[in-house]
Amino acid sequence: MTKKEIKAMISLLEDHDNEVAQHVEQRIVALGEGIIPFLEEEWEETLDSDLQKKIEDLIHNLQFEGLHARLKAWKESGAENLLEGMWLVNSYMYPDVEFSDITKTMDQLYFDAWTHMKDEMHPYDQVKSLNNVLFREKRFSANTKNFHSPANSMLHLVLESKRGNPLTLCVIYMTLAQRLGMPVYGVNLPNLFILTYKMDGVQFYINVYNKGLILSKADIDNYILQLNLNPIDIFYEPCSNLDIVKRALRNLAFSFEKMDDLEKATEVTKLLAAITDDESGM
Repeated sequence: MTKKEIKAMISLLEDHDNEVAQHVEQRIVALGEGIIPFLEEEWEETLDSDLQKKIEDLIHNLQFEGLHARLKAWKESGAENLLEGMWLVNSYMYPDVEFSDITKTMDQLYFDAWTHMKDEMHPYDQVKSLNNVLFREKRFSANTKNFHSPANSMLHLVLESKRGNPLTLCVIYMTLAQRLGMPVYGVNLPNLFILTYKMDGVQFYINVYNKGLILSKADIDNYILQLNLNPIDIFYEPCSNLDIVKRALRNLAFSFEKMDDLEKATEVTKLLAAITDDESGM
């Protein structure tokens, strides 16, 4: 379709005949995300608030469907790039944030951390060095004041504000650690996401939410005991990138529930179902 034809079609959204307007909406949705710039142009040019609302809803639906498809594709291609998965979560609220914006910030953090690393450092010293850069120099910390804010699940906002929840802070830490050659992975503890350093018989844990505090297996045992849970492997061993992104989506849905925004919570649960085999979202 030419630009002129697209604009003519969009103008029919104002048609008083409901059937015509609905038919036009269906055609617009079928065209996919490529039509969004034309819809935005129309939004700016019209003074009709009802039409603006209709266009806003259409844009949101197009972006949501596109994100749904990209998340599925990310999972089906092996869910290898964790940052990409977290950026897709980020895209739910901030579709205009580019992946390159996030990687650029992470590249700078990596360079700053790399300059502090020395050859043949003991694992504990590697962790202390990274802790020093992230928590003392860069001043990353836990967002305890607004723990349930959806912003805590938005990676680009956490990189900007340097405040986040356990999961997003762990993603930043783990991504940097792995780029530095450290065998650091996520661990899906109940109510708290942490990291483990695991290689050649050496294993300990890192509580990034508490400024990179080093924990032993006994500390994890005690934590599980306090929650009256049975100690199962999942609480001690590395989890996958897919598990991390699923947890990020669960966190985001929970944040919206806390804010009584059930519409957004439902949408995020649909995104979770897209990357969950049994489609139940759990």
